[in-house]
Order: sequence, then C-alpha cells, then structure tokens
Amino acid sequence: TPGLDLTPAGVASAEPVRSGPPTIEEAKSFWSFKPIEKSAVPRVHHVEWVRNPIDAFVLAKLESKGMSPAQPADRIALLRRAYYDLTGLPPMPAEVNAFVADPSPDAYEKEIDKLLASPHYGEKWGRYWLDLVRYGESNSYERDNPKPNVWRFRDYVIRSFNDDKPYDRFVKEQLAGDEMPEAAENADPIIATGFYRLGIWDDEPNDRLQARYDNLDDLVTATGQVFLGLTVDCARCHNHKIDPIPQADYYRLLAFFQNINGYSNGGPTDEMPIVSAAGRQAYEARRKEREERRKNAEATARQMEEDFRQLLSGEPGRVKIADAEIPHLIRKEGKRVLGAERFAQYEKLRKEFDSLAKDSVSTDMALCVTERGAHAPDTFICLRGNANVPGDKVVPGFPQVLGGRGAVIPEPPKGAKTSGRRTVLANWIASTENPLFARVMANRLFQYHFGRGIVRSPNNFGMQGDKPTHPELLDWLATQFVEGGWRMKSMHRLIMTSNAYRMSSKGGPAALAADPQNDLLWRFDLRRLTAEELRDSILSLDGTLNLKMYGPSVYPHIPREVMAGQSVPGKGWDESTPEEAARRSVYVHVKRSLQVPILQSFDTAETDRSCPVRFVTVQPTQALGMLNGSFIHSEAAKLAARLKKEAGDDRAKQVAFAWRLATCREPSPQEIDRSLKLMESLQKQDGATPDQAMNYFCLMVMNLNEFVYLD
Repeated sequence: TPGLDLTPAGVASAEPVRSGPPTIEEAKSFWSFKPIEKSAVPRVHHVEWVRNPIDAFVLAKLESKGMSPAQPADRIALLRRAYYDLTGLPPMPAEVNAFVADPSPDAYEKEIDKLLASPHYGEKWGRYWLDLVRYGESNSYERDNPKPNVWRFRDYVIRSFNDDKPYDRFVKEQLAGDEMPEAAENADPIIATGFYRLGIWDDEPNDRLQARYDNLDDLVTATGQVFLGLTVDCARCHNHKIDPIPQADYYRLLAFFQNINGYSNGGPTDEMPIVSAAGRQAYEARRKEREERRKNAEATARQMEEDFRQLLSGEPGRVKIADAEIPHLIRKEGKRVLGAERFAQYEKLRKEFDSLAKDSVSTDMALCVTERGAHAPDTFICLRGNANVPGDKVVPGFPQVLGGRGAVIPEPPKGAKTSGRRTVLANWIASTENPLFARVMANRLFQYHFGRGIVRSPNNFGMQGDKPTHPELLDWLATQFVEGGWRMKSMHRLIMTSNAYRMSSKGGPAALAADPQNDLLWRFDLRRLTAEELRDSILSLDGTLNLKMYGPSVYPHIPREVMAGQSVPGKGWDESTPEEAARRSVYVHVKRSLQVPILQSFDTAETDRSCPVRFVTVQPTQALGMLNGSFIHSEAAKLAARLKKEAGDDRAKQVAFAWRLATCREPSPQEIDRSLKLMESLQKQDGATPDQAMNYFCLMVMNLNEFVYLD
C-alpha cells in the first residue's frame, strides 16, 4: 500500500512513516479492496501433478521455491478425511471396505458426491456458519435465560446447506428475509432473520440508550466481519486506526439497522408465527376472530361496569365513584346492585376477556427481527461512542473504500411494516460490485477444508489482517464461486478433488526446515477432530449415536460439580432422555454460561462474538476428561457391550473390531497382541474383572491419537 510503513521497528526504511491509515484513495489499491479479476492459471513444469487449476496455483509457488508437493495420502486416510470434512462423522467399516475394494478411477469422486448428498453434510457445514454468526441459545450475563425458539435458526442453516442454497440468497435471507415477497408463503426467510437476535443481551442495563447502541454495535460488528471481512466496529468511537474506515462510515452502516425493534427476549417484536400461505390465512382469520371476541367481551363488560357505577352512585349517601375502585366494588356488591343474573353474566364476560387477552392463537413461532414501522428515525454519530452525546447526522451508506455511494432507499409501499433499508444493504453486500463478499467466503471454504485460509485472518481482510499466501488462487476461486451461481457444493467438489487436497500430512526434513508453517501448501495439515466431531465419533464408535435431525435442542447429562459453577446451579438445563442426549452435538443446547464438559474442553466456539477460527489447545483438562470423565467411562462400557454383541466372545476378534471402528483400518498382529496383553495385565496385576479389563481397553481405544486426529 503506498505510504503504509510495514517495516519492523528498528529497521531503516526509505518510505516516510505514516502516523495513521492511508487515505481512502490510496487504500483502494490494497489487494482486498480492488475489484476481483479472474487470475490466469499459471504454467508449471510438472504438469502431470495438476488435476485441476487449484493444483497449478499451488505447484507454481512450490516450484518457484524449489520445493515439491508431498506424496498422496493413502486411501483410508483420504476417505476418513473426506467423511469428516463433509459430514463430521467417521466412515463405517463396510464403507471403508467398499471404497478400498473399488478399482474404478473415479471411486473417490463418487464418494465425494455421495457425501455431498448426505443430510449430515448440512449438520457439519451448518456448524461452521453458526460459529461465524455468534450462535447462542441463551442471553449471557447472570441470568443467561434461553432465547425463545432460537433452534429454528440452527435448523434453517442446516437445511440451507443441504439444499445447496446459493450463498448470496442465504445471506440476503438473514439480513432482510422478512422484507422478501416470499416471506408471505415460506417460513425460511422469517426464521433466517433470527441472525439479528443471536447475540448477548443485558436484561437490566444501567443506561438503556447506551445498551441499545451496544446491541446495534453487535449487528454492525457481525455484519462487517462475517460478510465483508472488515473490523468496521473499530470505528465506533473514532476513525479506524488501521483501515480506511472513518467513524462516519460506521454510523452510515449502523443506520441500516436503526429502525429495528430492540430485543426483549420474546413477544410480538421478537417472534412471528411461521405457517404456510394457506395456513397463514387460517391463522389470521382465527386471530382476528379471537380479537373481535375479546373486544366485544370487553365492551359489554365495560358497559355493565358503567351501569353498575350509575346505579351505585344513585344510592343515598354515595359520593362520586372513581374508576384503580369499580373492580373492587363490583366484586363486593355487583350481585346486589346488578342482580344475580346480570352479575353472573358480567363474571362470565370478565373471565372470557381475561382468557382471550392472555392466550394467543396456537401456532409455531420463530425468533426473528421486526421494525418500528415504515419510517426509520434519524441516525447521528455518537461522539466518542457515547450514545448520549449525538454529533452530525448521517444517512445509510456503504464504506467509502468500497465505492462509498449513499444508499438509495425506495419509499416504502403503503402498509409496509419495515423501512426497506436492510434489503438495500443486503443487495449491496451480496453483489459483485462488492469485491469482499466473494473473496471472504471463497477463503472460508478453502479454510474449512485445508485447516487455514489463504488469508489466515478470515474475519479481517483489512490492513492489519494477514496477507494472502496465494492471492491469485483466492481471486480465481472467488470468480469460480460467482460464475457457479454461488453454489457451495460445486466448490467443495472442486477443492476436494484437487491433488493439493489429497496430499499426505507427512513431511520431510528439508521441506519442514524451508517452510515449517506450510504457507506454501506443500503438504496437508494434520488436524485434531473438532469438539463436536470428537463427541459424535465416540457415540458412533459405541453404536449409540442418534441420527435424528432437527427440532428443539437437547440437554446431555452435566455433572453436578460443573453445574455448581452457575449462580443458580442447574438453572436452565433440563436433562434429556438418554436416547435424545445421544443426538449429534450440533443439536446440543448452547447455553453461554454452561457447556457440556467434553465440548468445552476441546475448544467449542466462543459465542459472544463471531468465531472465524477456533482455538486448538492442548492442555491437561482434555487428557483428564478423556481418561477420568464420567462421560468417557460410560461410553467405553457401551463400546465394550457392542464388541461382545457384534464380534462374539473371542477377545481377539473384539479387539480387531474395536481397532477397525476407531481407526478405519485393520490392526497389525502386534497391535492385537499388545491389546490382549493389556487386558491380561489389568486382570492379573490390578485385580480387574474381565468386564472391567475390557472397559479399560475400550477407554484406551477412545484415547488413541489415531482416533482423535486426522492425517
């Protein structure tokens, strides 16, 4: 970037040091802000290695450094990698056998197509999206109460991935689905706007105006980082210190959300009925009929109260009767003044009115966004971020470095319930006019397959973010994504059928010394299973995994010792039946102040903000939980029972079957022998019973690195 000093401290530079970010005009030449141009596929010497253009981009970099790609991964490692990448589940022995025995040249491609068609694909890739949009099912803070019907958003995301919904449509639904014409007939666009309600919420703020702007900041932050890869939120209190984003741009973006009703944890401003077009008509008819009955009951009761007032006021010695008095007096003297028959009628009317006022027409509800009406209030820059100190007025507009034109907001049609501003924003964000939209998502697709993005800071494509290791490849992928109609499944297939994806994770000394971080992609990065993959794999291993999809979240058992960390131990955690608790981890209730231990230990997503990359820690709690935790011991006993049932009484066969389930390969004779000797030793030296010894063997299998890591 012209004028931007990136020289380390203490090193002389020919360029003058800049005290702030570059000007907006200067910044337009920065790589991420420039229009996307389809890169030419480079020429390489070893053309035989190139299976598709991705390989050419990778190999060209390697050859320029005198390096070569790693050998291909073996078939079992590759199959296991593909299963986990697309479904988050391990292949079963029969699936491994069929793949290994298939001699056809397109055997691997057929597996990819099968996995992309699996309903479990949406569960795996939907979880990535939930990380990004700060999905949580409770509000945080001390009470951390549950968000009503928020699980429908999770199901919407899973369905969208399974349906291969175009990415631009997917994003538009989340930003402005309620303003789409289809929302009258299809529940998905309404449910999608639950995006706005996913963040944390303080139910007793000291300053309600400031709290409202804190919630708006959550939306600006999520929108900027998730869809644009920009830390726009850094400009809330002042001009961005690194990127060319003035404070006014922050509030121009915030203005798109200014008309949104504040979250209140349920009720008419947070929830809407979700029914079909025909069902909606019936629902509205029932609702109007109920409302009419309520009004009639209230009017008749009010008239009888007025009659009571007149009759009572006319009695000798009565003074004028006030209104906080009528309810008390009519209960006390209504029968005498109105007569038994009329008073009974009044009592019936009051009960009917109260019932109709409390109850609503029964229908499924979705957490969603709503607005205050068709016309939005003005937006002002908050001086130093203080909502109580307004500065200059701003109107909705887009970041100047990305074109910066003001937003043209059409006049809302008659009877509109929203301003239409969010549709304008959504259309701009998801357009080819915006160079960041395709780049950011193409990078995420690459990241989730290779373990890191071409840009390693996937939520920050700004000047403080990491530069792309393969910029030409990133733009080529972004162009492919757009030309393919924003379809993600075709991108998965493209990436996963490349030779770059099929490489082994094994590295030689020379390559490790030359590029220890693997920036040149000369091998595939070894990775540990995610927290959800690990838990789901354990349940799959012992045969108890419940593959039921969708619906309200489940509550697996959490030990009392963990519950004790809550301000009110156990509050908000209703333990599910064993069968329901054994469902996939994506369906586990995401309570911000309380997590299932095995998921928390193995680095689930941080939910208060967008989580583009999970931490991958290696720490004692993981080993302790996997060796001593009540969950793992319970599942080890279930695996032992499965081995006896499916492999018979022969311990050698039980051991071999366990190894195949855990590693997807046949164990060596030495591995079987060592496993049998382990159980013999546990019985002879430690006094374990045969069943206990088998349980401990199963515990060992679940702790194998080969089970927990992907090659």
